[in-house]
Amino acid sequence: MKELATSIEGKLIALATSLVDQERAAVKVEPMEHSTGFWFGGGDMIKEPDGSLSVVGRFRNYGDSRTGLGAGQRGLECAIFRAPAFDQPFEKVKAWSKAELTCGGKRVTSIEGTSFRQTADGVELYISSEKDIPYPQEVSEFQKPGTGVWTIDVISAASVDELGPKNIREVLATDAPVSLHMKDPFIVDDGTGDTHLMYCLHPFSWSCSYTGLAVRKEGSDRFEVIDNYLLKRGHIWDVAAARVTDRFRVPQVGVMADMSPVSLYFYDGAECVREHKQNANAVKRPRGWSCEEIGGLAWGWDDDYPHMEPLSVTAPLFVSPYGTGCSRYVSTLVTDDAVYATWQQSQEDLSQPLVGHSLTMEQVEKLLQG
Repeated sequence: MKELATSIEGKLIALATSLVDQERAAVKVEPMEHSTGFWFGGGDMIKEPDGSLSVVGRFRNYGDSRTGLGAGQRGLECAIFRAPAFDQPFEKVKAWSKAELTCGGKRVTSIEGTSFRQTADGVELYISSEKDIPYPQEVSEFQKPGTGVWTIDVISAASVDELGPKNIREVLATDAPVSLHMKDPFIVDDGTGDTHLMYCLHPFSWSCSYTGLAVRKEGSDRFEVIDNYLLKRGHIWDVAAARVTDRFRVPQVGVMADMSPVSLYFYDGAECVREHKQNANAVKRPRGWSCEEIGGLAWGWDDDYPHMEPLSVTAPLFVSPYGTGCSRYVSTLVTDDAVYATWQQSQEDLSQPLVGHSLTMEQVEKLLQG
C-alpha cells in the first residue's frame, strides 16, 4: 500500500481530532439515567429530504438482559431522534422494544449497534441484536445460561416516519465459532449500487473483536461476507479490540486537492476485555475495556478500498476527559456546508450520552491547508 507523507498524516490527524473534539462536544441525546451502565448511541445520522437530521441508536440500561421474555435491562430500545438542525434539540420520533424486534420467531434479549441507509426507494435501518439462539454443538458448553447469539437484521420503508419492524428480516448471521457474534453494523457508500455493510464480530469466547465487510450486490437480497478481518487488532492499546464504526471520505481541498482520494476510518479499541487494575505507582494511561472502549483512527486510499492501515499505533487518539475515558461509536455525516460527528462519550457520572461536534467546510479547508 502506497504510504502517506508524514506531513499529510499530521493534517489528517488534526482534522479528525478537531472534528471529534472531546472538550467541545455537546450532548445530543441523554441516556435514560445519569449513572454507570446507562447509554445512548451506537448508530449514525442522515439528512432527510426536508433538510432535517435523524439519528438512530439504542438505549442501554444497567442490568441483566436476560430477565423474562426479553423484558430485562441492558440493550433495551432502538430509537430514532430528529432535529431541524444539528445545533437544535433532537426529539424522539420512533422507538421499538426488544419484544417488537423479534425476527423469524427468535426472541431478542438485547439490542446494540444500528445504521441507516438511504435508497432510491426510501430508507433501510440495520439493527444488531442478541437473539435466543443456541451456540454450535462443538462449543455449546461455553454458552452461559440465558445468553444468545448476535446477528444483524434490516427493516425498510419509504421514509423514516414509515419505518417499523413488520418487515424485519435477518441479513447477517453465522454458526462459525471464530466469528459467531456479528453486530454493530454501518453502511459504506462505495459509489455503486451495491450495499457495503461493515460490522463488528466476536468469537464464541468473547475474548476479542474484529471488523468485517459483507456486500449485497445490486438487485440481490443476499449479503456475502468478503472479509472478517479488515483492520487487524493492534499490538498495544488496541490489542483486544479493533471495531471500525465509520468511514469518512476526506474532502479534496487544501493539501488533498491534487491527491488521490483518501478515507479515514474511526475505530474503537481496547487493551482488555475486562477492566485492568493499574499499579498505583505507575504512569496511568487509558486502556479501554469491553463497553468502555477508546478511539483510534485508520486510513486508506479510496482506490485501494477496503484496505486500511492504523494511524494510532502506540496510543488512542480519542479519549473522553471524563469518567472512564470511554469514547466510541464515532459516526460522521458530510453535507455541502459542514461535517458532523456523533459518538458516545463517558461523563463524570459514568453515563454515556450521544454527543456531537461539527466543522464547517471553511474550517475543514483551513485544517487541510498546505
